[in-house]
Amino acid sequence: MTSGHPLPAPAAAMKASVLGSLTNELDKIAPCFEVEAEKIQIIRNPADFYSALKKRILKAKRRIFLSTLYIGNSEHELIDTLRQALRSEPELRVSILSDALRGTRESPNASCASLLASLVAEFGEGRVTIRMYHTPNFTGIKKKIIPKRLNEGWGLQHMKLYGIDDEIIISGANLSTDYFTNRQDRYHIFSCQRLTDYFERIHNTVCSISYRVLPGPRGVGGYMLDWPESNPAPAPVEEPEKFKIAATSLLNPLIQPSEIGQSPISTQAKTIVYPLGQFTPLLHPDDTSTEHPALSTVLRALAEDHAASSRWVFTAGYFNIHPQLKTLLLNSKSAKGTVVTASPEANGFYGSKGVSNMLPPAYTLLSRRFLDDVIKCGKKDRIELREWKKGVHGKDPNAWTYHAKGVWVTMPGEDSPSITLVGSSNYTKRSYSLDLEMNALIVTKDEELKKRLESEVGWLQENTQAVTVEDFQRTERRVSLKVRLALWLVGALGGQL
Repeated sequence: MTSGHPLPAPAAAMKASVLGSLTNELDKIAPCFEVEAEKIQIIRNPADFYSALKKRILKAKRRIFLSTLYIGNSEHELIDTLRQALRSEPELRVSILSDALRGTRESPNASCASLLASLVAEFGEGRVTIRMYHTPNFTGIKKKIIPKRLNEGWGLQHMKLYGIDDEIIISGANLSTDYFTNRQDRYHIFSCQRLTDYFERIHNTVCSISYRVLPGPRGVGGYMLDWPESNPAPAPVEEPEKFKIAATSLLNPLIQPSEIGQSPISTQAKTIVYPLGQFTPLLHPDDTSTEHPALSTVLRALAEDHAASSRWVFTAGYFNIHPQLKTLLLNSKSAKGTVVTASPEANGFYGSKGVSNMLPPAYTLLSRRFLDDVIKCGKKDRIELREWKKGVHGKDPNAWTYHAKGVWVTMPGEDSPSITLVGSSNYTKRSYSLDLEMNALIVTKDEELKKRLESEVGWLQENTQAVTVEDFQRTERRVSLKVRLALWLVGALGGQL
């Protein structure tokens, strides 16, 4: 079978009992694609990610589509790289999707919106499309009174999909200097036309229900946001409920398992990729998102008796794991479970001004609560929490921050992970209620790919050390009452960390 073809449900190619039963369940949840293991490249660091991105942009012939939270307002080199590609290839089309709240936050000063509007000004709407998604959850009085610095707590476009011709880079990284230099994330490149086509359909669909960015006068920020009449939904800030109904009709068919008949899968199929989307704020009245159900299915399998010798690693830079996922991890019968998260000093908000300065200690409090739950479940010897630290952010000139997120599962009797989840999700309440997320779940029997996944989970732990409840009891790790109240208040107002 040709690499990259959507697979019929159920995909029965994987005969191994545990993986086979798991893929049978996953086939009922999301679309799936067969991808040759050698067509999946795993990048290690931010500089290599940036290099790979620029290299592919400069070689692009037909299409570039970038879905991101934001592009840094000083990323002139990246914009010049896009500009160079457009000048050298007359047939090239570029589409960029970002978030309207995050992408206009600095206005009327230079912003993501003003930076991208310059491409439209030079090449026209026929070749460059810039869209900004606005959550339907941030309207009315909230939009009027909540400060710009805090408005992201009510929902964002959080997908990170970087497609160039027939390759797609799936990551948790945004497009700004720190993500290109000293902010550790994950980056998987899939060289597969059909998988890239699929993610482009997701990208284009969200673009179709987003604001259009056009060049504008400098006095108003250098850009204009408008809602084209051709959009198949009303503007989210004007008619949020009708907006959700329209969005549901567009997105729901895309994220469900494919019903298109395909030839039977060869028994040699070794690697399956499931694109998993979380579009909770847009799906009405029933949330048909696929990320949470698929991840829950994987973690639930670890509670079976046959999983007693399995191992798992879970990582998120912002550790505020969804309660249901936390329960599944705590209930696992795996021999070893490891949670990796950023130390306060490796949190991008460490040492920041204003209310964001309370975020690192807030995540510290949540980590402490997780360890308390581990002890209550009697899993202290089997589940450990490790903090990633590479210098002190804001103080050490060579310090890095940690933004990686993912899950790796090593099956019983195996030495390396055969399952991993990579993408934008932080696996938090906000990921599953407020943000738009897109991920890829890889299930493989390919030994070489499994070894590369083992290497990835290894290097991500190189700068970590285990932490205990006793560590959190040290004076410098205690969390103030002010932070505890702020954490409660955000939730009470309908926002999430």
